[in-house]
Amino acid sequence: MFLMIFATAVTAIASEFGIARWEDLMPFGVAAFFLFGIGSMPAGRLGDLWGRRPMMLVFFVGMGVSALLAGMAQSPMQLALALALLGAFASIYHPVGIPMLLQGARRPGWVIGVNGLSGNLGLAAAAIVTGFLVKHLGWRAAFMLPGAVCLACALLFAWLVPAEAAAPARKKAAPGGASVPNPHGMSLRKLLFIMTLAATSNGLLFNLSTNANYELLADRLITYTRDPAVLGGLLAGVYAVSALSQLVVGRMLDRWPLKRLFLSVIVFQGLCLALASQLSGWWFFAIQFLFMAAIFGAIPFSDALIARYVDDSVRSRVSGMRLAVSLGASSLAVWALGPLVKQMGFSVLLAMMAVVSVLTFSVATRLPGTPSPQA
Repeated sequence: MFLMIFATAVTAIASEFGIARWEDLMPFGVAAFFLFGIGSMPAGRLGDLWGRRPMMLVFFVGMGVSALLAGMAQSPMQLALALALLGAFASIYHPVGIPMLLQGARRPGWVIGVNGLSGNLGLAAAAIVTGFLVKHLGWRAAFMLPGAVCLACALLFAWLVPAEAAAPARKKAAPGGASVPNPHGMSLRKLLFIMTLAATSNGLLFNLSTNANYELLADRLITYTRDPAVLGGLLAGVYAVSALSQLVVGRMLDRWPLKRLFLSVIVFQGLCLALASQLSGWWFFAIQFLFMAAIFGAIPFSDALIARYVDDSVRSRVSGMRLAVSLGASSLAVWALGPLVKQMGFSVLLAMMAVVSVLTFSVATRLPGTPSPQA
């Protein structure tokens, strides 16, 4: 949610700062997404060596304070620095929070799916809450009120979540955990390399879509509505419904072979993006549900792979290394988005995203075939 506030409020922010076009302000958000990726590596290491509970407390407090600072920014550069800090603290969650959820999980695919659904409901909240706050209280409140809520969550987390007996790295590794060989002879290092490439290309699609969706929807529905609250509500509906794909995929991950399922999702993703590039009006709004469902549905696969092959004692570090590469590289999408749309338009953007899906498919074909997990 917090990383999407800027993209949803960018038009209002640009207007206050005297910037004629929202596209010219978008590059000021790139540091947030770059640090969101790169910060995953030290965050994962600290999660394993220091402990996941204290790192999650740092996450909540850091996010809250950063959002308050963003709401007080008086220039684009001050806002960029506050967003960078926000991205750095946001980087803690994926390599620390997800392994914390997976500790002892009997159905990891379902847990990953529920977690992904929750995260994508955050995107829906960013769209509807930010649109409402921008309209009625201004863009600064869109940062500061959620920031205050996040600080309250830090207190709730400290109160409700029990202390860890020991940091994960100090626990005895589960038998056969970190050294589980791939049944087709592929090393864990090569397997993670392939999944990192696939996650990077999917991360490009995720960043391009989530950062462009509000302005994209406004462009496609310009003859119907320009109300930010209405657009935010429509986009929230897209995110809320399409996020259910992660529950479906999570359920299937516990039952179906990973490679076959992943390739099917990517094919559907590419077809929907190609079709969306040719549509406008309410037809575009309808297809937006489908291509976002496919983009969201591709997210759980990397976490499922790590849950299946990596022991819990090193899971945060392995996840952090993968995220640092994939999210760090895909953060370039945020930097390129504004200039790309300004020069070529949204139809070209969607067509390019379809091409990225083809690249993801080609990388994913290198994954080994695996039998269905036990239901």
